[in-house]
Amino acid sequence: MSIQKVRAYLEPLGAADRIREFDVSSATVELAAQALGVDGARIAKSLSFKANGEPILIVMAGDAKIDNPRYKAQFHTKATMLTFEEAHSLIGHDVGGVCPFALPENVKVYLDVSLRRFETVFPAAGNDHSAIELTCGELEQYASNFVEWVDLCKAWREN
Repeated sequence: MSIQKVRAYLEPLGAADRIREFDVSSATVELAAQALGVDGARIAKSLSFKANGEPILIVMAGDAKIDNPRYKAQFHTKATMLTFEEAHSLIGHDVGGVCPFALPENVKVYLDVSLRRFETVFPAAGNDHSAIELTCGELEQYASNFVEWVDLCKAWREN
């Protein structure tokens, strides 16, 4: 199961015991915010795309949306999200629990600046009933195959 992979991945980093599991679904920003009792913008949602033939993850604030022109300028291709099946096979986590931890080596992770306005954020931890609270610095440090901070999102600036 994916949450066990994430737990094993975070163990040597000293963060595995910070994973929170819920009796209710945390598969969407709204559900995760309810389960945690926090504002939805603090949910660090991980969206999976295919860029130039390779799977990538973009982790952004819960109230952010991909800005297609910014995405195209960054990756020189149209934003194409992975299907449920592709996310499972290429990312290794099912939709609802996609997170930037315990990923295959070819899956690059980009963190969006929309997260930086919060002291801590809550990415999923491998399934649709989990989350972990991290600072942005910890998120950068713990993310598998972290590449860089990017500015790819819209909507959050108005909130």
